[in-house]
Amino acid sequence: MGKMGERKQQKRISSPKIWPIHRKEAKWAVKSRAGPHGVQESLPLLILIRDILQYGYSFREVKRILSEGNVRVDGKVRRDHKFPVGLMDVVEIPKLNKFFRILPLPKKGVRPVPIEGGEASYKLCQIENKVTVKKGHLQINLHDGRNILFRMDDPKISPNESVPYKTKDTLKISIPDQEILGHIPFKEGNFAIVIDGKNMGFQGKIREITPRFGPHASVVSLEAPDGNVFETALEYVFPVGEKEPEIKLVENVLES
Repeated sequence: MGKMGERKQQKRISSPKIWPIHRKEAKWAVKSRAGPHGVQESLPLLILIRDILQYGYSFREVKRILSEGNVRVDGKVRRDHKFPVGLMDVVEIPKLNKFFRILPLPKKGVRPVPIEGGEASYKLCQIENKVTVKKGHLQINLHDGRNILFRMDDPKISPNESVPYKTKDTLKISIPDQEILGHIPFKEGNFAIVIDGKNMGFQGKIREITPRFGPHASVVSLEAPDGNVFETALEYVFPVGEKEPEIKLVENVLES
């Protein structure tokens, strides 16, 4: 008999490398549920609360914490221990007055970074693509699964002007109501962070964008805060600010 769909279980030995768990301590691990982020780029809430933040020491404790509504992701209460949290998500623990943003760190994958309460009211989302939907309205698809619809009959949008947002640009949106607060273009001179590849987690100003044909052929050159210059694939660059980052980032020094 053939395979019937995707496996519902996840073995520790084959779990994503970004999960900070002991691979041989036990046989099974929790499997992320389908959600706004892919399995290889996200952390299930159980792993985040128990293994990284260590607010619970067992599966049962974490399930109780979640069932009581003590954890919010992007302003919404999440009770599913398999819910995936990923890049730029804001995790809030109201009872402890703790706030975290999920960011890429060098050689560690995505991890929660403590932030202030005021910064927890918004997040940055990169535009994956733009599509025209029924009746000619424009829909923008963001990296975390969100969709923002621009109605062409909206009086705020001039019929002679297109929406000024391009693919790979970043939008600063409020959470959870999803209002656009700002726009960060993907262009030279702006500040960006690398979200994948060997330079994952490093940050710097975009110096040059070199478009080429082929998968991962386009290259972006960035200048780190310490003056070092490095290159990475265009797909791995995430703008986070113009003159300075719009969010708190972890300082790092690029190896020369």
